[in-house]
Amino acid sequence: MPNAAKILIGLVLLIHVYIVLLETVLFRTRGRKVFGLKAEQVETMAPAMSNQGCYNGFLVAALALGLFHPTPAIAKAFTLFGLICVAVAGIWGAITVQARILFVQTVPAVLALVAVYLA
Repeated sequence: MPNAAKILIGLVLLIHVYIVLLETVLFRTRGRKVFGLKAEQVETMAPAMSNQGCYNGFLVAALALGLFHPTPAIAKAFTLFGLICVAVAGIWGAITVQARILFVQTVPAVLALVAVYLA
């Protein structure tokens, strides 16, 4: 896989590591600010956000396997799975939560998919 594709995949992976942290360990502090929540909303939403962070962690795992698995066909399968999941989740998030999610998640994932496809 070319370096440009690896860099874009790594960027998507790092974005999702940050999202996992925001939704889990940093939710009550930094996450609250990023998601624009009032203090009284945090405790009610914390369990659901932690669950969501867990799912984002699985996307991180898929992308990491895609980057580091020694068998190229398996690496590509994990990469495509992870990037497609991120792109679809970003579209759904943009529709249901906030349009900004499209640019934070979907656009980088689609750029990485294009780079993988062109490789």
